[in-house]
Amino acid sequence: MFAIVRTGGKQYRVAAGDKIVVEKLDGEAGASITLADILLAGEGSEMASLEGLTVTAEIIAQAKADKVIVFKKRRRHNYRRKNGHRQRHTILRITAIGDHKAADKKSTEAAAPEASAAQA
Repeated sequence: MFAIVRTGGKQYRVAAGDKIVVEKLDGEAGASITLADILLAGEGSEMASLEGLTVTAEIIAQAKADKVIVFKKRRRHNYRRKNGHRQRHTILRITAIGDHKAADKKSTEAAAPEASAAQA
């Protein structure tokens, strides 16, 4: 199942288990948050009802983006200004969309060796 959510003035297409980088949200690493502004949801080409649907995510980290240098100059006026900026952002892992939960990483890793052994 997938959903399109809006946060920080941007829209993101997410599915359970995805990692996304969004504008800064309040919370510490390990905290769980709910994204309630859902624009669209569905599975494949089937669209789902949005009533009561929520997207649950876990905050992985609070980080900063790469530095952007802002340089202003006016020719022949001895005017130069240099400034730097690092935008803060939050890294999220989508844990569930409605009642569709992400598969555990440990259970996925345990199933992978069994699948490769079955092919041999």
